Amino acid sequence: MPSSDPSSGLPADAWALLARHARMFVPEVIGAQRELFAGLLRRSPDGVVPAPHIRRDIAYGAHERHRLDLHSASPFPEPGGGAGRPVVLFVHGGGFVGGDKRDPELPFFDNVGGWAADRGFLGVTMTYRRAPEHRWPAGAEDVAAALGWLRANVAEHGGDPDRIVLFGHSAGAAHVAGLLAGHAGGAPAGARGVAAAILQSGIYDPASADGELAGMVDVYYGDEGQRRERSAAPGLAGTTVPLFVGVAQHDPTAFHRQAGLAIAAILAGRGELPAVHLASGHSHFSPVLGLGTGDAYGVVLEGFIHRTLEQHSGAHEEGHSA
Repeated sequence: MPSSDPSSGLPADAWALLARHARMFVPEVIGAQRELFAGLLRRSPDGVVPAPHIRRDIAYGAHERHRLDLHSASPFPEPGGGAGRPVVLFVHGGGFVGGDKRDPELPFFDNVGGWAADRGFLGVTMTYRRAPEHRWPAGAEDVAAALGWLRANVAEHGGDPDRIVLFGHSAGAAHVAGLLAGHAGGAPAGARGVAAAILQSGIYDPASADGELAGMVDVYYGDEGQRRERSAAPGLAGTTVPLFVGVAQHDPTAFHRQAGLAIAAILAGRGELPAVHLASGHSHFSPVLGLGTGDAYGVVLEGFIHRTLEQHSGAHEEGHSA
């Protein structure tokens, strides 16, 4: 499994803190890591937080949490103004019951939108409905709705509706996986407009979720019998979308098992591995919190996106010439 070098990007005291926290998954640890990375982002010459140009709280559906922000390094174009940039749609985590696209006091997840914009993409961060009020498959449905809005409207904001990369973290990765597995309707295959998908530290087979995840999945997926029927792993094996499956070294072991299950399912269905990455030295939260600090994880993501977009463009051109 390829891994990023923990000696690059972040200062030694940051790696030391993450090593001390190891696999602890408690509010005090989460808070300390958020404060750590907020400080690093504010000081980093690579941190573009926020992006120079942002359009906030655009409605992609009827619910109050059906909102997204657009992040751009250059002024948004006039309608019809030139070729669009690839789009990176980020779906946050939060244990299915929390999280948001933006913290009003800390630079999260404007850092993800700013990182994407600084690399030449149109960054998009979204919110979605949360459990327990909204249970499976609400998250996948909301990702599908945001994707549909982007397909219909993103060209007006400088994005390319045919080159959209989905990027989910934790519960957000579960929702992206659910979309690709067909849980929002449709068969598990190529999602229109989706050039690639990044699944970082997600839950893909709720029936086998254990450890720290055991109680977390109930509130969204339901009881044991329902969880068995709601696994995204078989659907991931059937999708044709290029996939990146990531996990952090200090993720709780249950997340490592989930990544292994997803990788095995994709291998069985496709006959080849997805892109697989171990974020060495990182916790469950820090790969995403550190985007924009110059950490090596961002370099790995950028490389995956560019490679898959090149392949996507080549396949697109062959399809038109056939």
